[in-house]
Amino acid sequence: MVVLASLLLLIITLFIGIPVPFAFFASALLIIIFKGYDPSFLLPYGYSKMSTLVLLAIPLFILAGGLMEKGKIGDKLVDLVDVLVGRIRGGLGAVMVFSCAVFGTITGSAAATQTVIGTIMLRRLEEAGYPKAISASLLASSAVLGMLIPPSTIMILYSWIGNQSVLASFLSSIIPGVILAVLLSLCNAWLLRNNENIVLREKMNIKTFGKEFTNKTITALPALIMPVLVLGGIYGGIVTPTVAAAIAVLYAIPIGLYIYKGLNGKKIVNVIIESATTTGVIMIMLYSVMILSRLYIMEDLPGIIMSFLNNISSSKYVMMLMINVFMIIIGMLMDDVSAVLLCTPVLLPVVTKIGISPVHFAAIIGVNLG
Repeated sequence: MVVLASLLLLIITLFIGIPVPFAFFASALLIIIFKGYDPSFLLPYGYSKMSTLVLLAIPLFILAGGLMEKGKIGDKLVDLVDVLVGRIRGGLGAVMVFSCAVFGTITGSAAATQTVIGTIMLRRLEEAGYPKAISASLLASSAVLGMLIPPSTIMILYSWIGNQSVLASFLSSIIPGVILAVLLSLCNAWLLRNNENIVLREKMNIKTFGKEFTNKTITALPALIMPVLVLGGIYGGIVTPTVAAAIAVLYAIPIGLYIYKGLNGKKIVNVIIESATTTGVIMIMLYSVMILSRLYIMEDLPGIIMSFLNNISSSKYVMMLMINVFMIIIGMLMDDVSAVLLCTPVLLPVVTKIGISPVHFAAIIGVNLG
């Protein structure tokens, strides 16, 4: 009962807005007090789990996303996609969807994707006559692609907590990300099919289109090289995700400074400070969740959940349906990082017992929490 009370306390404290690290620590403290665990055993365990090079990729991808945002690198990607589909009804919405997908391949963050692409696209959508409700909901849904299209910060955390291959977790979420992008674009087009207020770009002949497409491609080429460097290096086995993140940072600085001229010394310093602040919060969260997850395993919380699910149904499909609904609710209550930190250590042992591959579950957890 103590471990279930601890889990309930964690969900309630997160729901009412207690800072995430404090919520995890409070939940762990409840188990420590009532079960008599020695903190001197748990604190070194949390530190030992944090001492891994994989986690270094997280602050580097956060920094790369900030540099892209301030360096106006995302603008050029949007302009290129706009040339291709901006002249059809609902096409500008598709531009936002696929811009989120492309931007997600570089930053791996839903929050960074929403900030950058939203800043660029919401004004354009308003000028084109898109209803604000559709624009806002489309952006919120499309930003999730930053969690699914590799490299993804969420998948790095999942791999680290679940002791899985980072590359395999990256690959697991590609197809769901592409499917989601296509479905969002189709849904957007269907919603706007009879909207006469949409302002379309003027049609042009093949020659003019070819010229504009060539110009936009040349302008966006430095930005397009970035995902090639990151993804090509990772999937080609040339570099690790951590090294690829460092390459993204080193590449973004000169591109933003000298080619797109969106960066300067002051902006770079501000991005570094913001990234350091975000990283500090995440690392404290990771330390607290490692202690709590250790306690959950020692108290056999996954076994308790498994017994509860078995009492309801012995079908693994019904169990997975309940797990998926649970993750959707958790995703509604807390941010993506907190949600994956909570769900991975609790649910991964459960789904593996009913025959779900941990790599398959990486895609499931990314989509549902998103």
